[in-house]
Amino acid sequence: MIEARALRKVFRVPEKDPGLVGSLRSIVRRRTRDVVAVDGIDLTVAAGERIGFLGPNGAGKTTTLKMLTGLLHPTAGSCQVAGYRPQDRAPDFLRAVTLVMGQKQQLMWDLPATETFLLNRALFDLDRAEWTRTVEELVALLELGPFLNRPVRTLSLGERMRCELAAALLHRPRVLFLDEPTIGLDVEIQATVRRFVRAWNEKHGATVVLTSHDMNDVTALADRIVIIDLGVLRFDGSINELQLRFGTGRRIVVRGDGQALAGLEFTPDGSGGWQRTVLASAVNPVLQEVLRRLPSADVTVADPPLEEVLTRAFGEARQQRSAG
Repeated sequence: MIEARALRKVFRVPEKDPGLVGSLRSIVRRRTRDVVAVDGIDLTVAAGERIGFLGPNGAGKTTTLKMLTGLLHPTAGSCQVAGYRPQDRAPDFLRAVTLVMGQKQQLMWDLPATETFLLNRALFDLDRAEWTRTVEELVALLELGPFLNRPVRTLSLGERMRCELAAALLHRPRVLFLDEPTIGLDVEIQATVRRFVRAWNEKHGATVVLTSHDMNDVTALADRIVIIDLGVLRFDGSINELQLRFGTGRRIVVRGDGQALAGLEFTPDGSGGWQRTVLASAVNPVLQEVLRRLPSADVTVADPPLEEVLTRAFGEARQQRSAG
């Protein structure tokens, strides 16, 4: 469904010296420098996959998404999405994809969301009966009924985001590019959005490419993790493979008298318990000592949080780039 080979994007950025003299000089002789945003990415995504496309700020995630949706032209390399070259912006390609950005909106501010729905039906030349069925399905799944006919400017952020999702899916795209879809939303609406995206993927077989800094989005929606940093692909695999490669071991959490754990290097976990991350080979000896001191303690062992693993992965990626 998505095929990228040696995908590269370089931006030419103007430079000038500070002050009035620098500004005047830049009029006569403009200096520029090249900034590499994406540097030779190879990526294949099958139909129906859900991938988390992750990286720190400035890694090149959004630039890559914009090339895959045709908003930017690659400087070099090639990509195909749903059988089309995105930069051609062919009508059939535009019907096959959608891009939802958590900080952008397509809804008309002073009109109800239904007006945007009608506009999109005309833009995509959708059959009225099919469009009506799709609207009814989206309204039910996203629970839009109570506010669907109110002006968009009167809606809460969560209500607007659900309407944005509906507007973006009216043409039933085969590929969903979601850029920070839950940013700024409260916990309840975030959960609603995640459930909806997963249900849509499972029911319609749509491919989902997600970028997010919220690890709850990633764990709920992504079966595969792709990490990009400084424009270069650094990891491609499952969450389990990510844990094995970048995880620091296993996390032991103890609920009990912290004083009894003195000397065992446990620290508060922020919720009344005590935590320590150790290598897998050290789990049993530490557990034995904890239970010797606190026989009735509530003890759990789990993988480290995904945030911790990704922080380590990002750091290692930057070290590799610096060494290269």
